[in-house]
Amino acid sequence: MKIPEDVIEQIRSQVNIVDVVSQFVQLKQSGKNLFGLCPFHEERTPSFSVSEEKQIFHCFSCGRGGNVFKFIMELENLSFPESVKRVAQLENIDVDDRYFNDTEPGSQNSAANEKVKQLIDLHEQSVKLYHHILTNTKMGQPALDYLHNRGVTDEIIDTYQLGYAPGQRLLKPFFDQRKIDYQLLRKSGLFSEDQEGNLRDRFIDRVMYPIRTSSGQTIAFSGRLLTTNSDLPKYLNSPETEIFNKRKILFNLDLARSNIRSDQPAILFEGFMDVITAFQAGIKSGIASMGTSLTEQQIYDIKRITHHVIICYDGDTPGQKAIKRAIDAFGESSKLDIKIVTVPDGMDPDEFIRKKGGPAFQELIKHALAPIEFELNYLKKQYNLDSEVDQSHYITEAIKLISGLDSSISRDLYLNRLADEFSVDKQVLIQQLAPLTKRVPVHPSQHQTSYHQSIPVEHPTKHMTLVQRTEMQLLNRMLHNHDVWIKVRGVQGFAFVDEPFQMLYLLAEGYFSKFADYHVATFSNMITESSLQSLLVDIEMLELPEQSTDEEVDNYLTILMRRVPVETKLKKKLAELKQAAKIGDVDKQRQLTIEIVKLEQEKRMKQKV
Repeated sequence: MKIPEDVIEQIRSQVNIVDVVSQFVQLKQSGKNLFGLCPFHEERTPSFSVSEEKQIFHCFSCGRGGNVFKFIMELENLSFPESVKRVAQLENIDVDDRYFNDTEPGSQNSAANEKVKQLIDLHEQSVKLYHHILTNTKMGQPALDYLHNRGVTDEIIDTYQLGYAPGQRLLKPFFDQRKIDYQLLRKSGLFSEDQEGNLRDRFIDRVMYPIRTSSGQTIAFSGRLLTTNSDLPKYLNSPETEIFNKRKILFNLDLARSNIRSDQPAILFEGFMDVITAFQAGIKSGIASMGTSLTEQQIYDIKRITHHVIICYDGDTPGQKAIKRAIDAFGESSKLDIKIVTVPDGMDPDEFIRKKGGPAFQELIKHALAPIEFELNYLKKQYNLDSEVDQSHYITEAIKLISGLDSSISRDLYLNRLADEFSVDKQVLIQQLAPLTKRVPVHPSQHQTSYHQSIPVEHPTKHMTLVQRTEMQLLNRMLHNHDVWIKVRGVQGFAFVDEPFQMLYLLAEGYFSKFADYHVATFSNMITESSLQSLLVDIEMLELPEQSTDEEVDNYLTILMRRVPVETKLKKKLAELKQAAKIGDVDKQRQLTIEIVKLEQEKRMKQKV
C-alpha cells in the first residue's frame, strides 16, 4: 500500500529537520543556516548545510540535498517508505504499519537494498536465538553465570542483547529449517566453510556481543571464548562482509549518541566490556573501536557528533602505547578537545569500575589530562631519569613536544616546570625551543581550539553556463512568487532548455494544483529522482535579492526564448561548415558561411535587446 501524500506531509510537518540531522551531525550556526561536517563524504571544512526555515539540507561539496526523508534515505541506505517510517520512529510519531508492509515497487533503492536487508535480518534473527539460549536454556547457564560473575545485570544483558553460541552447532539448522538461501548464508559471515562447501557455525562456545550500526541494526558479532582453549583466539569477530566493515564501526554508538549529543564527552574505550560496565555504572557515552588502532573513518564519525573526546584505554603498558597511537591518529587537524584518563595500577576500565565503583571512575574523568601532559608522562617512562645522559635526552624530546603547543603561555608554563624539575636554567631551554617554534607552523592545538568559535564554511562554486544559471534563477523566482509563475505560464511556447529544469517545472505544476503555498520540503516529497531533488535544493540555495522585478524576469525569458535558439542554430551551422570543409564541398561552405554571418548578426541584435 502506497503511503498517502497527506500522511507523508503530516509526518514531515511534525518533524524539525534540525532535530533529526543533529542526531548524526554536530551542527553550528553560521548566518541563517546551520553547518557541520558532511556525513556522506570526508571533509576538513564544513560544507554541509541545514536550513531550519526551509526544512532542507544541502552539501555544497558533494551536491546531496533534500528534505528530512531524503537525508535518512541517503544516510541509512533506505527506500522512501522506509525513510518515512524511520523518521517517524526517530520522532516518536505513530504511523499505521500497513503502509510499510512492502518496499515501494520500483524505488531506486529497493532492489539494491534487498540483499543488505536480508543479511541484516539474518543477524537480527541470530541475536534473538543467541540471547534466548543465554537467558532461557540450561546450555546457556554457564555463560550467564560468567556474565553475572563479572557484575553484568540482567537489565544490561537485555539492553545489549548479549547471547551465547553453544558448543552444539545450532545456527545452521535454525536457518535450514527456515529454508534460507545457501548463498546468502555463505555471505553472512555467520558461518565458516570447508573445502566441500559445507557451512558450519563460526561461533562456538562463545559469549556473543552484537555489533550494531549507529542506527541500531545488527551487522556482526564479537564472541568471547567461554572456556579456556589455547588453540582458539580469546575473541573472535565476524569477518568483513557486504554489511560489516570494522574500520567504519564504533561499538555502542547507537546507544551513546543521544548522551554525547547532550554535551557529554565521548569516552573512547578499548574493549566492549569497558563500554558495557561503564554504561551499567551510569556512564553512557562510551564507545569503542574494533581494535586499538583508530581509523580515519571512525575519527571522522566522532568529529561529526562531538568535539569533546576522552581516551580511556587500559592502564598497562600496551594500553598506554595504544593511547599514544590514538593521540597521534586524532592529530592537530581534528579540532577536537581531547583529554586522557590513565587508569591506575595497570587496571582496565572494566576492572577499575567493578572494584572501585562508578563514582570513582567519574573522578578519574574529572581529572583527565591534556594530551601534552600524558605525552610528557609517557615520554618519562622511556628513559632512566637517574642517568644524566637520559635526562638530557628526555629534556630534548620534551622540548619538541612543548614546541607543538600553540599558546605561548602554555609553552612558558611547561618550560618553567621542566626547569624546576631538572634544575636547568630556563634561558637554556628557551634557546633550545626558539628554532623549533619558528619551524613549526601555527595551527590551533587540538586541546585548545573551541569548536564554538565562528567556523569556516566551504562553499565550492559550481561552474554553470549562462543558460543553466538563467534557468535556475527563473525557476527559483517562479516557485517563490506566484505572480512570476502566472506570467511565465502565460508566455506562448515557453519551455526550459534543459530537460531537468523542464521536469521540475512540470512537477511544480502538479504541486501547485494541490497546494496554494510553496514549501520546498513538501515539494521535495513529490520528486522521486535523486538528481532532481538535488537540483531543486541547488535552486533553493541560490542567493537572490528578496524581491524580483519585471525587468529581471523579462531578461530571463529573452535569454531562454530568443538568444538560446539562435545560439543553438549557430552551433549547428558551424558543425556543418566544419564537415563541409573536411569533404571539400566549396559551394556548401559558401552557403553556410552566409547563413552563419546572418545568425551572428541576429545574435548581436538580440543581445542588445
